Amino acid sequence: MDPLTPIIIGISDLKNPSLATTPTPPEPASLIHSAILAAINDASPTSPAQLQAAIDSIDVVKTWTWPYADLPGLLAGMLGLKEGDLKRKFYSEHGGDKPGRLVDEAARRLSRGEGKVMVCCGGETLASLSACAAAGKFPPPGWTEPSEDITKVFTPTGIDLGDDIRAIHGIGTPIQVYPLYENAFRAHRSQSMADNHRESARLYAEFAAIAEKNPHAWFSGKRETEETIGKVGGRNRMICSPYPLLMNAFNTVNLASAVILTTTSHAETLGIPRSKWIYPLTGTGTSSPSSFLTRSTFSTSPALTLTLRAALSTSATPVSALSHLDIYSCFPIVPKLAATALNLPITDSPLPLTLLGGLTSFGGAGNNYGMHGITECVRRLRAERAGDAEDKRGLVLCNGGVLTYMYAVVLGTQPREGGGYTEGNPLDGVVAEEEETKIVGMEGCEGDAVVETYTVEFAKSGKPLRGYIVGRLSGDGRRFLANHGDENTLLLMASGNEEIVGKKGSVRRDGEREGRNLFVFEEGRGTRARI
Repeated sequence: MDPLTPIIIGISDLKNPSLATTPTPPEPASLIHSAILAAINDASPTSPAQLQAAIDSIDVVKTWTWPYADLPGLLAGMLGLKEGDLKRKFYSEHGGDKPGRLVDEAARRLSRGEGKVMVCCGGETLASLSACAAAGKFPPPGWTEPSEDITKVFTPTGIDLGDDIRAIHGIGTPIQVYPLYENAFRAHRSQSMADNHRESARLYAEFAAIAEKNPHAWFSGKRETEETIGKVGGRNRMICSPYPLLMNAFNTVNLASAVILTTTSHAETLGIPRSKWIYPLTGTGTSSPSSFLTRSTFSTSPALTLTLRAALSTSATPVSALSHLDIYSCFPIVPKLAATALNLPITDSPLPLTLLGGLTSFGGAGNNYGMHGITECVRRLRAERAGDAEDKRGLVLCNGGVLTYMYAVVLGTQPREGGGYTEGNPLDGVVAEEEETKIVGMEGCEGDAVVETYTVEFAKSGKPLRGYIVGRLSGDGRRFLANHGDENTLLLMASGNEEIVGKKGSVRRDGEREGRNLFVFEEGRGTRARI
């Protein structure tokens, strides 16, 4: 076997449930540092100092919680590593795809002899940050000096929509965009709204049951049921249809994880037992057009499908050979699309779609959620390897943006044939949809139209606030974005009494705001149309 075959030797997941604001609440750097130490101890409990000193690469998934000038450098210092000890320190851009990408690229660098011991890690402490803000202790006491104005600290719901056509209509955040996909997917399958809602509730109840048994989950030991997830009202209010609160990611957590990689030859030098070795077999990833409005469809994700298929083909792994699967699950639509791409049932799947429990029940560990998926996959594969010499494999799909960035890694208990690693991501630089859909811009539009997909945003009181319509002009087929144009249209969209996708109406320019379109269902024009 190639002596430079990359392997994962150490893993850790850490949870700090404390919401205490004194004396020093955990910040991302401290929790990630603890996760790295735990991963070192996992790999080499008898000689942790030797392994720690051998680290020559630190890759960190960008945190939502706090702005750092140099988080990889800060962690290196906390580990007692000097600047000259590191061949690489890297801080990623935002995106839930980054854990898969970083682990894949670390494995590839190891296979090229570009390092000896590499750490991939990340973490969030939004729970502590929120507790401190609520207590009037901001910035939190004892935290690292921020690299920018803390009033600009990024949070998952604080995305700057800019000033384009999406911002004019007030849509662009994940809680608004993922529902567009769910509604289109439901209509594409000719599924009733009631059946779709029951399916989502059942799926997330299955996820909750898995998270309940995971000691690393934010809601470990607690479990929502199909009934509590599906019943809309009270605490489980509707956010953006069709998703109530318990179908949305829960981001206020304190979670961190770390993965340590090396080569088979160096693992032997370090005395790492083979029982710890798990082999990365491939990594693949691609992206969709950055603007959801220019994508070809809302009933599927070509980027997701392409990424999964490439991961399976480049690792020579049929779906039937997978023992474990974890799909980044910020909203039900992502595992639904993945299940469809893999030809698996959405609920009651013989191969469960999650190892963790999803971002609602395990906890929305920010961009780093996928790293927890990788660590759990390693943990499961190790356990199987201990009792069975047969090759076992798992796949972890990481998703970033609004179904924008995809990355998948395949792990196994046995190496690739001949060892080594893939030469590169076969989808590098590939955009899954090269030809972007023509859209109506700031000039606005008027005329007959049909709904392609939609969602309704609700107030905390349960009252519908605003409708968002993605539609097509009947004349030239161009796509447009609009808000509801009258109260009757909003109430019909929010009622859930009939399918809105495919319904005809009319769109007009808003005379009070440039670039904004308004859509209405007019009397006698509420018939359905085929899209």
